[in-house]
Amino acid sequence: MKNAENCKYFKKCGACQLRNMTYEEQLSYKMSREIKLLGKFGHVDEIVPADSPSAYRNKAQAAYFEQNGKVFYGIYQSSSGKIIRCEGCPVETPAAWELFSGIKNLMNELKLHAYNPATGRGFLRHVLIRQGFATGEIMVVLVSASSVFPKEKLFISLLTERFPQISTIVHNVNDTETPLWLTDRERVLYGNGYITDILCGCVFRISSRSFYQINPVQTGKMYTKAIELAGLTGRETVLDAYSGIGTIGIIASKKASKVVCVETNRAAVEDGIWNAKCSGIRNVRFFAMDTVKFIRTALTKKDRYDVVFVDPPRAGCNKEFLSKLMTLAPKKIVYISCNPETLARDLSYLKGKYRVRRIVPYDMFPFTSHVESVVLMSRG
Repeated sequence: MKNAENCKYFKKCGACQLRNMTYEEQLSYKMSREIKLLGKFGHVDEIVPADSPSAYRNKAQAAYFEQNGKVFYGIYQSSSGKIIRCEGCPVETPAAWELFSGIKNLMNELKLHAYNPATGRGFLRHVLIRQGFATGEIMVVLVSASSVFPKEKLFISLLTERFPQISTIVHNVNDTETPLWLTDRERVLYGNGYITDILCGCVFRISSRSFYQINPVQTGKMYTKAIELAGLTGRETVLDAYSGIGTIGIIASKKASKVVCVETNRAAVEDGIWNAKCSGIRNVRFFAMDTVKFIRTALTKKDRYDVVFVDPPRAGCNKEFLSKLMTLAPKKIVYISCNPETLARDLSYLKGKYRVRRIVPYDMFPFTSHVESVVLMSRG
């Protein structure tokens, strides 16, 4: 049986590129792709499957629009950018879509309008839901085109009354032409403005704009393996580049002497500092700055790092960063990548000074073509 039968929006949506394959076929396809792109650097371990390929996402977004005077919600079609009416997604949790529906109903009851990009009128653009799988906490981010929130108090009162599981509500203002985007213009309407989750035994605070891996179950496996491959003994000085809220660095700190986390997003750094304090960790420092600039300073000060964890965006690392990283010359690099194409490019750049010792792929995003990889490199 093909998995396309489990999603009636499959052909219109386009986000789950492998929905027409069985899960076993998906794993085989991804494994072949990993070998094709990364096999030239060394042996590729068998891909680690997801415990559950459904409802694995801790983050969901829905766009809102009007039709015949009524507010509806849906998802953006990957090929055209048009909004498709949708009432559920198999890879996202039912709780998120119950909230999307409840917000739609509340919009219609209070006669509030969805934003119309053609006219520039209306209020609500999209809604983001974030969930802590281990804690059960839920964040609702209401994204509007204007800072003016009509009937705000009544809206928040009714929403929290109907959905008492909501932990916090944030209002974010996006007056740009880019949809599904969060700006730094936001205010907390309910709760404390963040949720928490537990990963590898550590507590993490997640704000609306902080990066946190989409699939927490697979992430726990992947980070455990990444730290295992690093071979930490308690004596190492570790650098966590592209650290986000400090997930890898804080987890690694239990087995390292000192960890330095570097991240450009100040909101994520604030979360990281809170996370370290909450878990009682004192051997981690955070820096809100560009990683290249940080390494330049480290080289000037002749700071040494034994292990560097690298977890960049899909675009991978730029050449300047890789060049400075090789000059820094850590004994080991653990590269975590969500894009095998850019990973292959970056490994080719590093291979002059580093040798790939291990490649372990993870199926972080079932039903999509994406695959995550953990690569251990050492000097030699």
